[in-house]
Amino acid sequence: MPIKNILIVDDSPTDRQYLSDLLSKSGYQVTTAESAEQALEQVKQHRPDLVLMDVVMPGQNGFQATRVLSKDSATKDIPVIICTTKGQETDRVWGMRQGARDYVVKPVNQADLLAKIVALG
Repeated sequence: MPIKNILIVDDSPTDRQYLSDLLSKSGYQVTTAESAEQALEQVKQHRPDLVLMDVVMPGQNGFQATRVLSKDSATKDIPVIICTTKGQETDRVWGMRQGARDYVVKPVNQADLLAKIVALG
């Protein structure tokens, strides 16, 4: 199933805007959430085709939210790409263990992110 609707989860208004603009200009429908808790609610209501998940956020972090989504039978088929400043290999491995399908380090390389989204579609 091709990816059309993407939920961006990031507590940074700048990052949300940047990713929203990038993905909208590439033809995707974009919704945003400012926290992991808000994202989990939106995923249940709107069923996006993909979630772009930041890690470092107040409250629940992106690793925890990714784990919740990947373990829930209702949401486990929605791919998550972690999109974070945490660029250590151990962070990437941990993110993948939580159920993420891919991992992108900020600042985001536009072509790289778009290629990863197409590969999941």
